[in-house]
Amino acid sequence: MMHLLIRIYPFLAATLGVAAEHLDSDQAIIAPPKSHTLQPGVHEVQHELKKAEIFPTVIDKFLPSFLLDAEWPSGERAGLGNIVKVDKVQEEPTIKVRRTGPETVEASDVTYTITITDPDAPSRDNPKWGEFCHFIASGVKIPSTDTSDVFQLSGLKDIMPYKPPGPPPKTGKHRYVFLLFAPANGTTDPLQLTKPSDRKHWGADHAGHGVRDWAKDNGLEPVAANFVYAQNEEQ
Repeated sequence: MMHLLIRIYPFLAATLGVAAEHLDSDQAIIAPPKSHTLQPGVHEVQHELKKAEIFPTVIDKFLPSFLLDAEWPSGERAGLGNIVKVDKVQEEPTIKVRRTGPETVEASDVTYTITITDPDAPSRDNPKWGEFCHFIASGVKIPSTDTSDVFQLSGLKDIMPYKPPGPPPKTGKHRYVFLLFAPANGTTDPLQLTKPSDRKHWGADHAGHGVRDWAKDNGLEPVAANFVYAQNEEQ
């Protein structure tokens, strides 16, 4: 089970570089900020996502409410487009999410969902298997009455278990995109999220179907993102 660390800072100055099955109703959840003051890290996230053509290939452009970081037990980290070694990212990473502004957390307990997707399967030049779903989990919570700035949470529920990157030989660099989602309507009700019937195409029968389509079908909108590159050693 992946753990999420949520850090809430009064002032954020540094940038940083988851067939239908349904969740149980006892999900862990986190509350979003009322609004946010745009921080430099937000501009960097948007710039790097556009530069890597994640905007608009994988997800439509959005304004992040959180800054997201991922770190694997090996020490590898997601840093908005850095290259990681495949053998160093075989275990589930820990995710850190930090607010983009100084506002207080409101008391509306909405549920968040983390995903990882690969739009470059089996290669960026020939993404006939894309997108490929590597992870979906839901249930992240920040108690609105807790003033702590660090939260170690273990309430995530896997919808699609973590599958580590495994790009085939001679297929170049793959983009592995982390996206955090919240319900688009702000509901605090338990989410009834569907499980893709297959990892290829996120369960659809045609190339190009992916996390954006799945999120739309499940009433979710993106609030944070990060990504890494990985490639097979044989090129």
